[in-house]
Amino acid sequence: MGLDMNAFKTKRRICGTDFETGSDDIELAYWRKHPNLHGMMEKIYREKGGDSEQFNTVPVELTNEDLIRLGEKIINNKLPETTGFFFGQDSDTHYFKKDIEFLEKAKEAIEEGFQVYYTSWW
Repeated sequence: MGLDMNAFKTKRRICGTDFETGSDDIELAYWRKHPNLHGMMEKIYREKGGDSEQFNTVPVELTNEDLIRLGEKIINNKLPETTGFFFGQDSDTHYFKKDIEFLEKAKEAIEEGFQVYYTSWW
């Protein structure tokens, strides 16, 4: 068991949080135990009104504005320190390049008319 994290793009109309995901959605990124990124995604989820008691298996839409803010946090090593039983240790340095690649893919997907979201399972 552990923190498995995914970002997807979709042509379906999604909005905010807690929407149905689709089996035809296209994976943009996968991370295994990147707790601080997960913590930032939870912050975005809560700001959008997500109210699931546990931020687990609930999706959150990522807009261009979210991606810009996320990028600033990643580049400046300012992701919120996040811990959890299945989350593993801080892996910001390990995933830095992959995080930047994800941001580029996600922004490109939005430009192409897709919507982007994040979800996780632990």
